[in-house]
Amino acid sequence: MNGPVSHPYENVGDMQIASRYNGPPGSGNGGWSAGAFAVAAGAGADGRAFEVTLRVPPPLETPLTVADGKVAAPDGTLIAEIMPVADAGAGVPPASLAEARAAAEGYPGFAEHPFPTCFVCGPEHPDGLRIFAGRLPDGRMAAPWVVPPDVCVETMWAALDCPGGWSALQAGPVYLLGRIAVAVDALPVAGSTCVVVGAAASVQGRKAVVDSSIYAPGGRRIATARATWIAVKR
Repeated sequence: MNGPVSHPYENVGDMQIASRYNGPPGSGNGGWSAGAFAVAAGAGADGRAFEVTLRVPPPLETPLTVADGKVAAPDGTLIAEIMPVADAGAGVPPASLAEARAAAEGYPGFAEHPFPTCFVCGPEHPDGLRIFAGRLPDGRMAAPWVVPPDVCVETMWAALDCPGGWSALQAGPVYLLGRIAVAVDALPVAGSTCVVVGAAASVQGRKAVVDSSIYAPGGRRIATARATWIAVKR
């Protein structure tokens, strides 16, 4: 567990979410966007945990100002809030690569997907991460993940996003990411195959709390997340 960070945020200027990193049509993937905001606020692959709360869907190809722990659109709309936190949850126990591959064959998004072009888990995204998490016998979700050449901290936040979310989607409604805390200990080797696992901690009303972890080849856990997802109308 990492201790809380108390330093103030610096004004870090403008950034934007490229259209490649979409989630629902017209908005950024929650995990990638949150990761980009966290990196702008100082997050790295150093074990420190940061939490991002998304206030509205992150817009694509739009200049966003990141300053003092807040992300704002040109018209002043608050997009997200960022803060360092003590940890990113306890994580999810590992699954073997063979278990993950078998689970992925039953990925529910192959049959029905609310956002089939999602950068992380959309079967119809032409250049996405293609993380297709399926259910293990104990209810956890698991998927193999071939690490892309351009892997970065933002990629890790994205990879942790949807496998946890699908553990909530099994309950029926469509959920969108509302808040996520992530700690990245290390980046995996490009071209290697990691295992991503997710599990629902609680589902109450419109709110689902989920955990996820990434395991490198050899079984080392290299990233962990705890996220809150909110059910929305289809």
